[in-house]
Amino acid sequence: MLAGAIGDGVFKVVLGAAFAAGSTWLGDVFGVPTWLMVISGTALLIGGGIEVVYVRRRPMPTCLRLMIAYDIGWVVASAVALVVAWQGGTAGGEIWVAYLTVAPLALAALLVGAAATDVRPPAPDASAA
Repeated sequence: MLAGAIGDGVFKVVLGAAFAAGSTWLGDVFGVPTWLMVISGTALLIGGGIEVVYVRRRPMPTCLRLMIAYDIGWVVASAVALVVAWQGGTAGGEIWVAYLTVAPLALAALLVGAAATDVRPPAPDASAA
């Protein structure tokens, strides 16, 4: 499970690099401004990097719940974006890219903030015997 969680963060980093590097071309494909693609790529890079670092420092159930919530949100945002696009709207790409801008930063903040809620019992003192 740890390898999958790290792979999820690495995927976000790679996707963020692709968004930032190909911002002009991808902006045209998704129908969004180049600056939004750059910001989204940066957010994905930051969020994915924090995820890779913090996934080892948090209990796996906490990480899995957060990653599942992120992925469910991604599916919902993608479905909404597709419906908007299929109905002839122009905001489908903006909805999808906006989610990929906000959600990785929210996930990263929750992973970092989980430190306050992860209460682990102290290790037993082996020298007190």
